[in-house]
Amino acid sequence: QETLRKETDKLLKNGVIEHSTSPWSSPVVLVKKKDGTTRFCVDYRRLNQITTKDAFPLPRIDDIYDQLTKAAYFTKFDFKAGYFQVPLDKLDRPKTAFSTRDGHFQFKVLPQGLTNGPPTFQRIVNQILGPNRWKHVLAYIDDIIIYSQNFNEHLKHIEEVCLLLQEANFKLNVDKCEVARAEILFLGHVIKAGTIKPDPDNIRGLTETREPTSAEEAFRFVKAAEYYRKFIPKFSTIAAPLHKYSPATVQQQKNNRKLKFELSAEARTAFHQLKKILTTDLILDLPDDTLTFKLQTDASVDGIGAVLLQMTPNGDRPLAYMSKKLTKTQINWPTIEQECYAIVQAIEKWDKYLRGHEFILETDHEPLIHFANKEQLNKRCERWRLKLAEYRFKVKHIQGKKNHMADYLSRSPVDIAEEDIEERTQYESTSTQTDLSFSSLNDNLIPLKITTAITRAQAKLQQQAMATPPIKPTNEKMNELIPQGKVATDEELIIKPSDENPNKIIPFDMDDLRKCQEEDKTIQEIKKNIKNKKHYFIEDGILFKKQQLPLLSVPYVPAGRIRGDILKIYHDTPANGAHFGRDKTIRKIQERYYWPTMIADIRNHLDSCLPCAQNNYRRQKLPGKLKPIPPPEGIWKLLSMDFHGPITPTSKKGNRYIISLTDVLSKFVITKAVRDCSATTAVKFLINDVILKYGTPTCILTDNGTHFTSQVMNKLFENIGVTHLYSTVYHPQTNGQIERFNATMDGKIAALCNERRTDWDEVLQFVTFNYNTS
Repeated sequence: QETLRKETDKLLKNGVIEHSTSPWSSPVVLVKKKDGTTRFCVDYRRLNQITTKDAFPLPRIDDIYDQLTKAAYFTKFDFKAGYFQVPLDKLDRPKTAFSTRDGHFQFKVLPQGLTNGPPTFQRIVNQILGPNRWKHVLAYIDDIIIYSQNFNEHLKHIEEVCLLLQEANFKLNVDKCEVARAEILFLGHVIKAGTIKPDPDNIRGLTETREPTSAEEAFRFVKAAEYYRKFIPKFSTIAAPLHKYSPATVQQQKNNRKLKFELSAEARTAFHQLKKILTTDLILDLPDDTLTFKLQTDASVDGIGAVLLQMTPNGDRPLAYMSKKLTKTQINWPTIEQECYAIVQAIEKWDKYLRGHEFILETDHEPLIHFANKEQLNKRCERWRLKLAEYRFKVKHIQGKKNHMADYLSRSPVDIAEEDIEERTQYESTSTQTDLSFSSLNDNLIPLKITTAITRAQAKLQQQAMATPPIKPTNEKMNELIPQGKVATDEELIIKPSDENPNKIIPFDMDDLRKCQEEDKTIQEIKKNIKNKKHYFIEDGILFKKQQLPLLSVPYVPAGRIRGDILKIYHDTPANGAHFGRDKTIRKIQERYYWPTMIADIRNHLDSCLPCAQNNYRRQKLPGKLKPIPPPEGIWKLLSMDFHGPITPTSKKGNRYIISLTDVLSKFVITKAVRDCSATTAVKFLINDVILKYGTPTCILTDNGTHFTSQVMNKLFENIGVTHLYSTVYHPQTNGQIERFNATMDGKIAALCNERRTDWDEVLQFVTFNYNTS
């Protein structure tokens, strides 16, 4: 009851609900989470059943793709709590009413969970965009995408759409917006330069599945593929080597002699050929809104699996696959919870396809046939049912022997198991109307008072800077480089922030870690059974885990604040993270700490990092022919050197260039910020920063710039006995290693700089240090 009172007080204060005299009342449900707290939800299932469905159409996905393939630049906007920005008509507010011990209330804004929420929101956004729709902007419910054929035109289109949203008083979630991208993920497909490909995440469940390790697995795979044989030319011929693993054939073999399973070369070829066919456009198709979507799901002791299909006149055609492992806790769930979890994960994954459409859900678990109207459900399934209240689907039973693909994917899981986020963190679900922290919502909403995407991003950075009071370390030069304070030792575990700065990283030490471990139920269970946990041990009251890769013993970090602090330290701070990518961040944290969902948490943290999104660019090129360069015989045998710049703006110290040098074999880098790119500057750098510190190299590779071909440079090389090599004219790839480092360096420096970026030369050495030590 205390939770209900606090939630209703918060909603009243923020103008989301009001007192009501309505004759309507939907039930309030409190769902208990693992951390002991409760979640407040309103169950609108009965209201949805008697609601006249709004038939306002969502835009056809295939029509959207036709438009986007003609463009070269894309920007994607995401609304900040979009439904809560839509006021409810006063006549309809009473229908959303609910009661608590403290009174009767109704919503003033559109709550989540209403069946007509998506079409209503789509209609509003369409009206706001007006005649611009289908010209350079499209909306799919709460996702807006702007598309243009050239960059200057794209900036104008962004400004135009922003002004329209500003006039309508709509606000955006800046952290989830993507601006001026040449490649973008939208509605489950990657669009780039006139091409459209499935999101790799949608087919990874099948592309990364392992080769069969038993006759049963091989037969299960070929039966799954056989479901789509109408779309696979010469299926019988391709699949023939796998059919010999059918139960009857295997039994005959066992009667003659006992054989150890071995996948034949022909069967291996057939397996990979069918897997390739099932994950390319030979069989995968673009979604067609005129056809019915079908979702098949399954769960096993190994994991969960699902396949999204469309019912065509020729049969069910696949669109995407999902395959995911279960955690140790989830493996012990009852079967109905595992099967229900598979459904929820699949619907959430393919939300953009299924929301607003009526689809068919097929499961081989009969108790879920009446899932929507089942009287008694445990709290976990009840929470999931509320999450799916907005979707319109019919549940049908499919015999297990016909649910081949979902069954196969669940028994050969690919994606890493993850805890259910909703059971660990409060106020994060998007499925119920009170799961959002309204205080943080109001603090973070940013009015669209902008003229270009660039100024909006700068406004966000400015707001963050204004919200955080500056720190005054002893060394003034470090004022902007290390906002958290000095770097602590490994024993102190953490960076110590200033007391005046509550918005930065909160410090913790071993005593703090010990206290948090004592409050964590999972850790306490491990401690109770420590004799049976060979990979764990307790030292000084702290639980440690023995890691295999790397071979270290590291403290187990409980869920909560400390995990977030660690992520910020080893990604966001200049001295320890410098905004490097996922692999480097994972490596650094794994060497020091352990928790079960570390990789997923790191991925989510990096995906939501605004500086990284603004300054990191995709540089992956299409596969081509390998052009190997023979490696040097040893370290310091071949160095690559280059000037980078001029850099805008000029730093506060007057520096405009970066001179950088890398050892081609070890990839060790030396950098220095300089005022000019003259030959004299290059010579001083080589003598003072390279040779006198690290020794004389054998060869140095440079381009043909006058600063490297001058007499003074040649004289230096002659005196110290260094061979000077030149890259091919107009072919910078010859000196590609240093060019690649320069590209990486640009993004990291930009992510760490102040708003005006006039301190880039002070950040440079932090980026270089993290590059060399990662």
